[in-house]
Amino acid sequence: MNNEGVHKPLHVQVAEKVIEALRAGTAPWQIPWDSAGLPMLLPYNFQSGKRYRGINVISLLMSGKEDPRWMTYRQAEESGMQVRKGEKSMLIQFVKTSDERTKRDASGKVLHDELGNPLKEKHELSRAIVRNAYVFNASQIEGMPKLELGKPGATWEPIERAEKLIASSGAVVLHQYTANAFYDPRKDSITLPYKDWFSESHKYYATLLHELGHWTGHPDRLNRDMGKGFGDQTYAREELKAEIASMLLGQELGIGHDPGQHYAYVESWISILENNPFEIFSAAMDAERILGYIMGLETKQELTKENDSLNALKPVPLKVQSYLTTGDKIHYNGSVYEVLGHLKQGRLKMQESLNGNAFTLSREDKLYAALLYLKRETGIELGSQQSQSNIDQGEHQSLTDLNR
Repeated sequence: MNNEGVHKPLHVQVAEKVIEALRAGTAPWQIPWDSAGLPMLLPYNFQSGKRYRGINVISLLMSGKEDPRWMTYRQAEESGMQVRKGEKSMLIQFVKTSDERTKRDASGKVLHDELGNPLKEKHELSRAIVRNAYVFNASQIEGMPKLELGKPGATWEPIERAEKLIASSGAVVLHQYTANAFYDPRKDSITLPYKDWFSESHKYYATLLHELGHWTGHPDRLNRDMGKGFGDQTYAREELKAEIASMLLGQELGIGHDPGQHYAYVESWISILENNPFEIFSAAMDAERILGYIMGLETKQELTKENDSLNALKPVPLKVQSYLTTGDKIHYNGSVYEVLGHLKQGRLKMQESLNGNAFTLSREDKLYAALLYLKRETGIELGSQQSQSNIDQGEHQSLTDLNR
């Protein structure tokens, strides 16, 4: 297993890689997907066939591996394959919202089906649990079948599924004599250049779907704060969410991804991630919600169950207390910070579990801001995964959870 940097939270590790890639112009959403003549497949679990979610997809995309297929060591063994000796794994995180238990009668006796197998029942957990797992790429595993990729066409023709998706949204799309594409939240409309101004159809649809991602932020839909315009930090965050969502949509519809005019936000994204690495975690989650909302337009249904699992990590509403108070226990950087009481001048008496240190904390301290952010934005004990540098590969866990 690759333990390098394991002491850092996953979102910090990914943020550092993203910042480096942004400076080099190689972040996943900065690269046109058809630049090499082949479609880009997002990382997925080979055994289940399901795509990884949230921050995991960003992390695995930046691993340097071309093959999109990944598995745990146990999954490789179960599939009759073998991870080569000396290979290093990648850390992912998943959320468990339920557990499976053996069904018993009132006396505690195990119940069996007609074939004699113990019956199982699903048990919903009282709170979401964030766990770690480690996966290996197909290129690191002996016995993996060859990956076949087909080359996309490059002709300009309507893409039926994309057209139906846009039509089902009911979004107002205006085509004008303009070099820019944008969503206007005041008019709730999308403006694009004329279709024949795009050299290829997939570039037109990729651009339109990027703006449709912004469209989902309207108060009547996903209700995001989209900022005041270029140069505004909130606006730059919104662009980051829409870019990642556009990348996800590009694969879902098979139209690729064109970063186009969005390179202008690179410096803002670097600044945002340097100041708060957790932003990459939040952006990836919101991108998944954008994807879920738009793809849900096809059937006019609510978000899928997989997106519901992401909501377990959704930042709690702003009605949550905007200050630290007695009894708060917040996991941060591998330790637990507990507020023991209030002192004069707004200071707090604190206890830190890792080294058993007691100290005083004021509102002006950077640590106060970090702890308050985690309390307000996550509402769960994100630090619990830091105490687990390795997961026992013999541990029984839901394989479907590994894709979230």
